[in-house]
Amino acid sequence: MQGLSPDSSLAVPCPPGLPEPWRTALVSQLAAGERILGWLRTDLDHRLCYSEGLVVLTDRRWLACGSDPQASRSWPLRPDLEIRQQDHAGVGSLELADSHTRLARWRYTLERQPEAQRLVAAWQGLHEPAHSDAAEAPTVPAPAAPRASALFRLWRFARPYGRQLAAGLALTLAATAASLVPPYLTMPLMDDVLIPFQNGTPIDYRLVSFYLGGLLASSILAWGLGWARSAILAWVSERIGADLRTATYQHLQQLSLQYFGGKRTGDLIARIGSESDRICLFLSLHLLDFVTDVLMIAMTAIVLLTIDPLLALATLAPLPLILWMIHWVRDRLRHGFEKADRVWSDITNVLADTIPGIRVVKAFAQERREVARFREANDRNLAINDRVNALWALFTPTITLLTELGLLVVWVFGIWLVSRNSISVGVLTAFLAYISRFYVRLDSMSRIVSTTQRAAAGAKRIFDILDHVSSVPEPATPHRAERIQGRIDLSHVSFRYGSRTVIHDLSLDIAPGEMVGLVGHSGSGKSTLVNLICRFYDVSGGSIRLDGTDIRRYAIADYRRHIGLVLQEPFLFYGTVAENIAYGRPDASRAEIVAAARAAHAHEFILRLPHGYDSLVGERGQALSGGERQRISIARALLIDPPILILDEATSSVDTTTENEIQKALDNLVRGRTTISIAHRLSTLREADRLVVMDRGRIVEIGRHEDLLARDGAYARLHRAQLQGQSPMDPTGWDGDEAGDEAEETSDAH
Repeated sequence: MQGLSPDSSLAVPCPPGLPEPWRTALVSQLAAGERILGWLRTDLDHRLCYSEGLVVLTDRRWLACGSDPQASRSWPLRPDLEIRQQDHAGVGSLELADSHTRLARWRYTLERQPEAQRLVAAWQGLHEPAHSDAAEAPTVPAPAAPRASALFRLWRFARPYGRQLAAGLALTLAATAASLVPPYLTMPLMDDVLIPFQNGTPIDYRLVSFYLGGLLASSILAWGLGWARSAILAWVSERIGADLRTATYQHLQQLSLQYFGGKRTGDLIARIGSESDRICLFLSLHLLDFVTDVLMIAMTAIVLLTIDPLLALATLAPLPLILWMIHWVRDRLRHGFEKADRVWSDITNVLADTIPGIRVVKAFAQERREVARFREANDRNLAINDRVNALWALFTPTITLLTELGLLVVWVFGIWLVSRNSISVGVLTAFLAYISRFYVRLDSMSRIVSTTQRAAAGAKRIFDILDHVSSVPEPATPHRAERIQGRIDLSHVSFRYGSRTVIHDLSLDIAPGEMVGLVGHSGSGKSTLVNLICRFYDVSGGSIRLDGTDIRRYAIADYRRHIGLVLQEPFLFYGTVAENIAYGRPDASRAEIVAAARAAHAHEFILRLPHGYDSLVGERGQALSGGERQRISIARALLIDPPILILDEATSSVDTTTENEIQKALDNLVRGRTTISIAHRLSTLREADRLVVMDRGRIVEIGRHEDLLARDGAYARLHRAQLQGQSPMDPTGWDGDEAGDEAEETSDAH
């Protein structure tokens, strides 16, 4: 490996594999005597699409460039610079920050993780002379944003409705101003009409009609403006809530299987359902009330100060204490509501587990156990809500008491001012009318603290999903997957779940139209290898190529469109038989659906159903037998006519008769396609062109059935063990218990 130039004084060689334009651009930007200490070749851009980039650390600065080698940025080395490295959902990130802000962030897949670690080590080594404990100091994660800020992030969804929101705010301001008119008109009614009448002056009915007309007009105007405001903002909030739910669900669909491996179904359902509903309710009702309360308090305070500043100051005396209490309670409520949300997700998880699995619950007579699980989660929810309610029960009466004391202060101070002829009775009456509205709004605003914190907790949980990045990113400039022949080349492929390596430096070439069988014990890496080929996960090292093109260069949906997948446990959606067969091609005609069903040997039993192809299969296909579900799954794969076929234990969970029917369907399915088949029953792979024997993430043997038996190696031992009905034990590690289960590997990693 050579450096940038023969005479350059580099501390380390040039980043290997750099195209010539990058190499030339980097050489031209280095100053005389400047040395490269480390580098990272990034492969993701800010949109998390595949795009090449380069980050270089020299003894003088940080240097970075994106897809254009000539467009670079640099940051001189300073004592306040720090590097933060994170591994989040299979995507690594490197952040350069100073004491004030983040300067840059670079993203990369875990294939580049070793380079990133060496770069961070070079940075730490650069600082060791000044800070001897720098190498031992843990990486400091980026500070989390304040939880209340989650509500402000909803502006992303509110921005498309900016005009309607502006109109709603203007109507709110106008309605609040109109509602302040009636108390103001009570002053002349008292001072110019009622009090003079008590002193013997006749009532001026024209003046009374004018004031009463003003009261009526202002009340009707306030009602009309309030109605228009509520209608507009309710319309907007419903659409913001709908957009939020859609965006969250769409983002979930784009996340890799690695994310779902560590999540509970009930928790995700609760976030998209109840949390978004809570946010929608907050936006449509409570936020509107909060804005109205703030405007009313501010405008009332201005009016009071205009009428009599001294009395106004006495009126506003309890306000600082009330605001402090609101701030004190807010944080405690937020933590309580976050705990309550998590516990409520536990309740939903119990329901999501037991209702779909009710047959297993009843088969093992575990109804009492499941009821106990539900009661335990429900009791935790009750305990947390009791603590929150106890705090709220103390807070609300305290605010009411302070407002009553404030009203008492106005009475006492106002009567004293009237007795000294400093203000009139009309002014005091207007003050009492205003102050009652003021404190009612203040009390209302304090109560909104509860709903605000609930909404903030819900928004945080939703944005936890939206902020999660997929570990299987899209390419920046996708390569079109057209005229696929089906050649699959795996070159030095490695993969890890968390910190555990599951596939080790595996290489395999599969020719177009070839059928390859994967055999080995549970935990040997067969399903993981298939997941990598389907690109449910991305490799940690090496590459997988389809017809000579790295599969990471294809758009994910475009690539998977050419793969048919038949699983051990076929999943059917609630709907008709025809809808399930046409799931991969919703536009398929009935004739095409029937043809696929005939090829899958499913047509006969479908016609025996009550409504034929329009019969409902029930949730997860529970109305059908296992073999019937499997044949519908095969028909579903046949309908999309994929050039590549993946069979994952397609016949392992059925009886021999049903297996024969399924095998006939599979014979039609694999014809002319590149096929990768996983099977524990070795007899089902006799017709495979090659068998690939795997053990602990490595290939230990490759060959045809007869050849492998003749070698008397790992495959032969596995074959004899199946014939004898026992698990082989030998020094090569073919022990099922020792190998472990691949699902447990995934679980442990998460």
